Amino acid sequence: MEPVLIIRQLAIVAVPILIAIVLHEISHGYVANKLGDPTAKMMGRLTLNPIAHIDIFGTVLMPIMIFILTSGQFVFGYAKPVPINPYNFKNPKRDMAISAVAGPATNIALAILSIILLRYIITPVASFVPDDIAAMLFKPLEMMLTASITINVILATFNMMPIPPLDGGRVLMGLLPHRYSEALGKIEPYGMIIILVLLITGIASYFILPIISIIMGILEMLFPK
Repeated sequence: MEPVLIIRQLAIVAVPILIAIVLHEISHGYVANKLGDPTAKMMGRLTLNPIAHIDIFGTVLMPIMIFILTSGQFVFGYAKPVPINPYNFKNPKRDMAISAVAGPATNIALAILSIILLRYIITPVASFVPDDIAAMLFKPLEMMLTASITINVILATFNMMPIPPLDGGRVLMGLLPHRYSEALGKIEPYGMIIILVLLITGIASYFILPIISIIMGILEMLFPK
C-alpha cells in the first residue's frame, strides 16, 4: 500500500478505533462496578477521557503496525486494561465472565449504532445538501462510520478468541471447571504474543474472517440499505 494511502486510511480509522477501544474498556469497569467491584471507578477509569485509557503500544503502535503489515485488512488494538478485582464479586467466576463479555457486546452495539447513523441519518441528509458541503463534511463522516462498523465487528470477534487475556479467554475461564480454568490461566502471560503471531502470519484469518463475515451478514439483514 502506498504511504499516502496508508496515512489517509489511518486518519479515517483513528477516531473510530479510539472510541471503540475506550468504550470497550469502560464497559468492563462499568459492569464490574454494577456487579460489586468498584476498583475501576475508584481508580478513575470510568471516564470518557481517552488519556486515562491510552496505552502507547496497544492503542497507537500496535494498530498502525498491524494495519501496515496486513495491507489494511485488519486493525486490532487495545487500551490499558481496566483493573478488576474478582474477589469483590459475589460469584467471582461468573461475574468475571459477565464483565468480560461487556467489552465485545459494547463493540457490537457501536457497530449497530454506526450503521443506523450512516444509513438512516448521515447518507440521506448528505443527498439534500450542496455537493461541496457533502464532500467536505458528510463524506468524511460516512467514511469514519463505515470504518467504525468494520472496526467494532473485528474487535468484538478478536476479543472473543478463547485466549487469555482476551475477553473470550476470560469467559472460557469462567465457564470451565476450576482445574481447567486454572490451566488456561497459565497461558495469559504469553497471550498477546500468541495473538500477534496469529495475526502477522495470517493464521487467524482462517477462523476469524468467517465469523466476521457472518456477523456482517447478520447486520446487513437487520439493517438493509
